[in-house]
Amino acid sequence: MSKRQIKLGAFIPTTSQHAAGWRHPQSRPHDHLSIDYAIELAKTAEKGLFDAYFLADGLSVNWSHGASKSKQSIGYSDKVVGFEPVTLFAAIAAVTKNIGFIATASTTYEEPYLLARKFASLDHISKGRAAWNVVTTISADTARNFGFSAHPDAKVRYERADEFIEVTQKLWDSWEDDAFIYNKESGQFFDASKQHEPLHTGKYFNVQGSLNVPRPPQGYPVIVQAGQSEDGRELAAKYAEVIFTAQQNLDDAQAFYRDVKARLSKYGRHADDLKIMPGVSIFVAKTEQEAQEKYQLLNSLIHPDVGLGLLSGLAGHIDLSKFDLDAPFPKLEEADINFSSRQQMMIEIAQKHHFSIRQLYEYIASARGHWTLIGTPEQVVDQLQNWFENEAADGFNVLPPSTPAGLNDFVEFIVPELQRRGLFRTAYEGSTLRENLGLKRPENQYVLARQQAQAS
Repeated sequence: MSKRQIKLGAFIPTTSQHAAGWRHPQSRPHDHLSIDYAIELAKTAEKGLFDAYFLADGLSVNWSHGASKSKQSIGYSDKVVGFEPVTLFAAIAAVTKNIGFIATASTTYEEPYLLARKFASLDHISKGRAAWNVVTTISADTARNFGFSAHPDAKVRYERADEFIEVTQKLWDSWEDDAFIYNKESGQFFDASKQHEPLHTGKYFNVQGSLNVPRPPQGYPVIVQAGQSEDGRELAAKYAEVIFTAQQNLDDAQAFYRDVKARLSKYGRHADDLKIMPGVSIFVAKTEQEAQEKYQLLNSLIHPDVGLGLLSGLAGHIDLSKFDLDAPFPKLEEADINFSSRQQMMIEIAQKHHFSIRQLYEYIASARGHWTLIGTPEQVVDQLQNWFENEAADGFNVLPPSTPAGLNDFVEFIVPELQRRGLFRTAYEGSTLRENLGLKRPENQYVLARQQAQAS
């Protein structure tokens, strides 16, 4: 039996993760829409043997992430403008060989047929390296762009997401794996008996016809999910094969890991069917002092308006500019606000550390509330190994604080130390993302139904 090893995702927007990362001396913000630069980053991640290149996405201009209408757009973030991920990954797939591609797409503002079609296409283009990061879209601003009178509440969004994934998987199974026979002699292009229509009529979707793309090489592109709420955890237990989560300490990470893994059995799934990968931002150097200097440099570049912009989203869009930046963080829990799990976590961080507003935005600026590690390769990997070996993580989604410097540092310092300890691969195991993640290929549901009928 092969030794369990850490899985790694690379969450690398072209403008970097840290709120001020684009101001780093080595950063190249002018290249944020350069396909050549995106390819360069992807190739660096592939050189580091990352499982996948992950990109978040939004369907509106998000002013709370580093820009402000009233402040002349001081600051910048990939959340403001950037590539559509599937389009970008289709281009990068042509010039890479092994690294997978995790593209974010919304179940609230997209439709199953179109989404199934583009992800099946990406899986074919990449020869089996596609993954779909399922999101329900938290930004209420998005409703304005799609003719919605109001942004649906969380319960409705997750209910819709459940049915959305069900329909999408039916569509990916529209054709059996061997449906296309290409017989030139007989003139038969495909076997019509191996084509299936979903004939789905549900609460949110009515999708009758089969997908006009053959079954993806992986069966289904890998399903990724990032919700931490109760509804998010349940959706993940039912469908997700990778979870991108935000945890700050070992105890919380273990509680989340054990809770979600324990839910799998009710859906006939095994613990190995799901990889839990907390986000982590790493500042690493040969000495701890150098690593601290890298961290302090980026924090010194945070414009106060950008810091406040970051916090406005987590604080329920309360105007924090009226408070003293260096005074204790205000008691927002006294306001009549229904906080999300991420917002509540940020408030608890401020309370635990007795942070001021400035200290809190400096603390979260590197990774939006994800785990941040600062130190030598040995110090950093000690902590990653502790989580990995103690039921807190199956791997990590790495958020380089700056690009290309932060990504280069990880590949130069962290990967060799992981390999030295036998915790990480020295070569890719397979050619598809499923093979590299150690995930099984799903059987076609219509084939399974036929086999079960024949056996009964």
